[in-house]
Amino acid sequence: MSDKTPFFILSGIKHPTSVCFPCQTHSANLETMASPITQGLVFVFTGEGKGKTSAALGMAIRAAGRGMQVLILQFMKGRSDLGELYALDKANLPITFMQFGRPGFVQSRVCEPLDIHIAQQGLKTLREAIGKRSYDMIILDEINTAVDFGLLKIDEVISVVKERPSGLHMVLTGRNASKNLIEIADLVTEMKAVKHHYHQGIKAQEGIEF
Repeated sequence: MSDKTPFFILSGIKHPTSVCFPCQTHSANLETMASPITQGLVFVFTGEGKGKTSAALGMAIRAAGRGMQVLILQFMKGRSDLGELYALDKANLPITFMQFGRPGFVQSRVCEPLDIHIAQQGLKTLREAIGKRSYDMIILDEINTAVDFGLLKIDEVISVVKERPSGLHMVLTGRNASKNLIEIADLVTEMKAVKHHYHQGIKAQEGIEF
């Protein structure tokens, strides 16, 4: 893997950070630990329940711990005060994190042209990253929601997934995953909302929701 200047992207704008610095101390050991990838898999985390992004981040950390290069593209989110960003900055793992969304959440399916443009930039970045073959795993956080809201077309997303290199793992998260996407996935987990503290009037808390 080639060395890359570390950065994350907030709504398509580069900001210096140390998110994707690899851990030099353990790099040699990780190379010997990692087994050769024989088949890249497609994972889909969907459903109304909490935990989709959290599950994807867990996969990213596990892969990075095995010396794999990981790219996280986060759609429809643009907050820079996320706990995962702070953690990645401190951990010095081989993870690159980019955001393609505005700071506020899109509340309606009547999205503004700017939201569509930012999401399209994310899809363009995905294609470029796949073309460079610099990553072993790519996580597309909230891309299912972006498709559901009409920011991206499902046919475009599926085309990219199908045309990926054979050894590349891809993880797609977000509610209302397309049936067509579910059909081509190797693993699909639907998070079921059995109980949520929101319904008790407990608001989002640092370290739990962000």
